[in-house]
Amino acid sequence: MILLALLPVFSCSRSTVYDVTRFGAKGDGVTDDAAAIQQAVDRAAENGGTVVFPAGKTFLSGPVRLRGGVEYRLEPKAVLKAHPDETRYHLSAFGRNEGEGMLWLWAEDEEDIVIDGAGTIDGNGVAFMGEELEDSYDLKPVTDFDPRPHVLTLKGVNHVIIRDITIREGAYWTVHLVGCTDVLVSGVSLLNNLKIRNGDGIDIDHSRKVRISDCYITSGDDCICLKNRREFAGYGPCEDVVVTNCVMTSRSCAVKIGSENMDRIGNVLFQNCIIRAGNRGIGIQNRDEGTVENVRFQNMYVESLLWSDVWWGKAEPIYVTSYPRASVNHKDANWRFPEGATEGACGEVSDIYFTDIQCDAANGVFVGGDVPGKVHGIRFDRVDIRLAEERSAVYDLRPRKGEGFIPATEVPYCFDVASNIWIDGKKVR
Repeated sequence: MILLALLPVFSCSRSTVYDVTRFGAKGDGVTDDAAAIQQAVDRAAENGGTVVFPAGKTFLSGPVRLRGGVEYRLEPKAVLKAHPDETRYHLSAFGRNEGEGMLWLWAEDEEDIVIDGAGTIDGNGVAFMGEELEDSYDLKPVTDFDPRPHVLTLKGVNHVIIRDITIREGAYWTVHLVGCTDVLVSGVSLLNNLKIRNGDGIDIDHSRKVRISDCYITSGDDCICLKNRREFAGYGPCEDVVVTNCVMTSRSCAVKIGSENMDRIGNVLFQNCIIRAGNRGIGIQNRDEGTVENVRFQNMYVESLLWSDVWWGKAEPIYVTSYPRASVNHKDANWRFPEGATEGACGEVSDIYFTDIQCDAANGVFVGGDVPGKVHGIRFDRVDIRLAEERSAVYDLRPRKGEGFIPATEVPYCFDVASNIWIDGKKVR
């Protein structure tokens, strides 16, 4: 028995188990357990098996690189928490672009990663924020380097399962899937602070064959976002994505496609979902040369409320747009346009279907593009919009080149210069 207690691993009927405490992790919520956790991960990757975070302990940790062929299991009341010391985070979440946060838990070019259990991954988000404001947290001033850690970043990983755990308090993006294939996210409670800006829930970036089901997501920024970031152009399009049976609460756009899209987004289905209290409900926000096509939303409830201008959106329950991106001077402006360019173009948005959607909203639906026909094949069947008595006086087109806000009309639909719009089987434009 004494000899067994000194061993860092043990076997069970399923696989070899690597208990992080047996590699020296304290789990006291004070000690940085990153080195011990990394040792357990590396050993498990050599032989295959399960890295276990024992129940009832809080493992404070700096960055950890996850390896393939490993299951990561957080037992009930186990917490893996990001260390609040900003100096521990050195690897950019976006490669050469260091302006949008650092890596905390991450993997690159791996196969077969499973993250599960009844425990919690905690991004410790408020520790990286500035002053608390009425509607948000202020962001600490940064120049070219933003030390805020993203919670989980998987780049070029094939065969991913994330299920049944709680992920909370992201300081920046929470789950970022970059160039991943064959991904299942199921039964996850993703609970971000609604006051933290840039606190996306799940970002599907240049990834394919992604299924998200039965999740509860709260997020200050987008709950689920599909995109093609320029930094990862080599991974190809974002396509074949299904989202079902999810409940989402957001202070920005609960479901967003774009705005970063330099490739193609296509073959997407959202169904049986509930959106609560979004500053925008469903948003297709194309601002780059990429295209969006064949996207379906069906059997959904959307509630959109009017929050402050800190959050993009003006309570539009449904928003389908393609406008050239604004030329702005901020920390990562050099990455917003093709290399060497100071202006960009916007691609087509086509074949977008909305069926059996019920909306309670403080604004109308907006469909628009920079030229006639840029946005086309938009169909609304059995879409019910109940407008609040007090509604927004404007629509929000940020980050559009030129004017960011335009006046709203008194009717529940605003089509701008788009064409080929269908409502309840009848072509209206």
